[in-house]
Amino acid sequence: MARLVGTVSRGIRTPIIREGDDIVSVVTSSVLSAAEDPDWGFRFRDRDILCMTEAIVARAQGNYVSVDDIAKDVKAKTGGGTVGVVFPILSRNRFAICLRGIAMGVSKVVLQLSYPADEVGNHLIEEEIMDTVDVDPYRDVLDVPRYRELFGYHVHRFTGVDYVDYYQKLVEEAGAECEIIFANDPREVLKHTRTVLACDIHTAPRTKRLLKEAGADCVLGLDEIMNAPVDGSGYNEAYGLLGSNKATEDTVKLFPRDAQGTVLEIQKLMYEKTGKKIEVMVYGDGGFKDPAGGIWEFADPVVAPFFTEGLRGTPNELKIKFLADNDFSQLEGEALKEAIKNEIEKKDADLVGKMASEGTTPRQLTDLIGSLSDLTSGSGDKGTPVVYIQGYFDNYSTE
Repeated sequence: MARLVGTVSRGIRTPIIREGDDIVSVVTSSVLSAAEDPDWGFRFRDRDILCMTEAIVARAQGNYVSVDDIAKDVKAKTGGGTVGVVFPILSRNRFAICLRGIAMGVSKVVLQLSYPADEVGNHLIEEEIMDTVDVDPYRDVLDVPRYRELFGYHVHRFTGVDYVDYYQKLVEEAGAECEIIFANDPREVLKHTRTVLACDIHTAPRTKRLLKEAGADCVLGLDEIMNAPVDGSGYNEAYGLLGSNKATEDTVKLFPRDAQGTVLEIQKLMYEKTGKKIEVMVYGDGGFKDPAGGIWEFADPVVAPFFTEGLRGTPNELKIKFLADNDFSQLEGEALKEAIKNEIEKKDADLVGKMASEGTTPRQLTDLIGSLSDLTSGSGDKGTPVVYIQGYFDNYSTE
């Protein structure tokens, strides 16, 4: 019988991971046990993909920092005076605790918010409202009274939080003075302070370059805060506070570090147990955008910080509907099926620029697989921080 099933993505339940747990053993045993489930089991195959969330890896590592750690690092690196905090995202989970730590380490925060939305699409102002006032977000700089006069008290559509008020109170309660401006040119903050912390994620290299070229005395990114331990704390030498998540009211969990060895160990152990070469990756946020809320679900610095070599590269696929509508438009039924299969089997190793591949997704494999994994595991109570994917590298010609 012809094969009728393509890619399958399974969420795998695991024990609750704690600091010090052997992540290699826990993840491997969870997948092996799931495969033997009498109702939901499966057979292992070469080129299956085992994915695990960055959260369980970081938790097993104990990669946490406190607001006191952040404050101490910020003070040491900025001098502790007036610091510009430019382009933070609007998030209680992702940034609020970091902002509290920053504020504890300085005397004044000049908080520059982009508008109408932050980098990942959280809106301070809806575009429809922007259209009704004489404000040019590329040119105009607003202070809080002008912002309130024009837009009032806007709450986030999903969280119900007025982030302007929330962030200001958070800074002040941490013991620092707070001044908020709304502007989309990062150099605007230099009118208030020459010491700046660029808090954007994916656009930070440009932000830092513009600030340095404009003569800032000290420019740091979130990746440069907590990039080394403070009094024995956690740290991430590559990403610092980027990719951190709220753990408690006083601590954040950092992005995992040094986990390339972990994915290789899991791959080796899975081969010993199954005889199959299984690809392994650590994933964070998927790279996709919510069409209703307009939020780009990508607050981590990368989708997949660690992965085995077989996941490197981009898809090399033909567009079946293009072949059916063009090259083989005269065929039907079994003849059409066989013609397309043959075309796939003989496709070039590199289809870049070929019309038959037009419309296939031009993204890295790790970004695509990480997004699939993130959607499968969710961010709530599913309890499946491991995702096992089968058939991803198969195509229409695979039996």
